[in-house]
Amino acid sequence: MKVIFLKDVKGKGKKGDVKNVADGYAHNFLIKQGLAMEANNASISTLDAQKKKEEKAAAEELAEAKKLKETLDKITVELFAKAGEGGRLFGSITTKQIAEELQKKHGIKIDKRKMEIVDAIRTLGHTKVPVKLHHEVTAILTVSVVEVK
Repeated sequence: MKVIFLKDVKGKGKKGDVKNVADGYAHNFLIKQGLAMEANNASISTLDAQKKKEEKAAAEELAEAKKLKETLDKITVELFAKAGEGGRLFGSITTKQIAEELQKKHGIKIDKRKMEIVDAIRTLGHTKVPVKLHHEVTAILTVSVVEVK
């Protein structure tokens, strides 16, 4: 029996796959559990339409990420911190502080977990922070740390 998987089933298929499985397995397990539905012309055309819709949404998301990248590459986020001798900060600048400042000054909301800093910023000056906007798009945000007198 041909079925369309509605969810991933380990060892059998992924969501959206159309596969042949045993009739009993399909009726008694997959369809009953809501993991699959019988593949007929109507359900296959619905699946195709859904895939096209998902591809369009993914393309829009990618275009939006590229547009945001252009904006972020031009922005410099300025943060203020107390520093000691040699420009070493008392404490550090974290991705949370950068995200909050970006939201407050520029109105751009980015999740702090998308910023890929290996370690927090602990010195004065400019630092380039990679921001992963999409699995294909990474922007470089400039963070300027200035000493508070």
